[in-house]
Amino acid sequence: MRIHGSIIRIFALADKEWIQVRRDFRSLILSVLLPVLLLLLFGYALNMDVKRVSTAVYDQDKSALSRALVDRLSHTEYLSINHHLKSQREIDALIDRGDVILAVVIPPSFESNYMSGKRADIQLIVDGADSTSAMVATGYVKAILFNINRDRKMDELNRAGLSRLRMPVEVQSRVWYNPELKSRNFIIPGIVVLIMAIISALITALTISREWERGTMESLISTPVRKFELFIGKLLPYVLIALFDLILTLTLGYFIFDVPVRGSFVELYTMALLFLIGTCSIGILISSAARTQVVSVQAAILVTYLPSLILSGFVFPIKNMPILVQAISYLVPAKYLIHIIKAVALKGVGYTLLWIQVVFLVIFAFGVGVLSLRKLSLRLPE
Repeated sequence: MRIHGSIIRIFALADKEWIQVRRDFRSLILSVLLPVLLLLLFGYALNMDVKRVSTAVYDQDKSALSRALVDRLSHTEYLSINHHLKSQREIDALIDRGDVILAVVIPPSFESNYMSGKRADIQLIVDGADSTSAMVATGYVKAILFNINRDRKMDELNRAGLSRLRMPVEVQSRVWYNPELKSRNFIIPGIVVLIMAIISALITALTISREWERGTMESLISTPVRKFELFIGKLLPYVLIALFDLILTLTLGYFIFDVPVRGSFVELYTMALLFLIGTCSIGILISSAARTQVVSVQAAILVTYLPSLILSGFVFPIKNMPILVQAISYLVPAKYLIHIIKAVALKGVGYTLLWIQVVFLVIFAFGVGVLSLRKLSLRLPE
């Protein structure tokens, strides 16, 4: 009978909270439309693929070989040659204005040195202010030059009568799970986790503090409701909303950004449910401690956004961080869910290979839930 009464009270509290959400238009906007807008914004804005690098060419040789080199550089999706210069001084002005990232300088004696067997050098001037694009663009040019050198040497050997040349070492590379090396395939899962961490904690951070501000907490205290019943009743509708947001954002990632999902949706959502229970419990913990909606919202954003962005491995590699910071990153639940979504979506793996992440999420959900229950008070402030 006691268990039956608890279930009735829990569902009554959950129904009350759901009615409150439906009546509050701002909560609906926050819980449904905001994740979609954030996913679209970050999904289109964050792109780590370095293509069409603005490039300038200063060809002082004007020879057939230099023109062939420039033509080879221009026929690639990675470089965009949009400036043909007439003097060295133009390079400084273009780089200072940010019009180009890379400048290729071909010296006057380029073809003659090459034909005479001497060393034929070209100069690459790179804007180091954008270090990522600079390093990638330099790598592109070096790879193109390597192919040019190889092709010309093969032609020389063929003309000399050596039709076949066996290379001592050949690299046969295969890229698994993301063969086109699209950055969106690992950015979108991280964005989804980041959004879920913020939204789930944010929408629950208003629950208890809203009751205190509106004076309805006194009515709840006067009822026979218990702390765990209030906790579960408040938690249940927001976990379901957050789970719906997760399904919505992953679906958008699949259809709009072409992020594949090769594993089981059921396993993915089950493991993500542990994460959402924990983050929603964080919101209730903050709401119980702050008791004002403004402070609760600020604290929820601070507690979820910064750790999830910096210490989850989404943007910054954790292995490059100091040992102490690496140890702190084990307390960030977003780290485990990002690993889970990438593994399930891109690799198609399941529980058997992700049990460590699942154990950490269980500990996280249980630990935060216990802290929220202990902090939740059904007594009037003195």
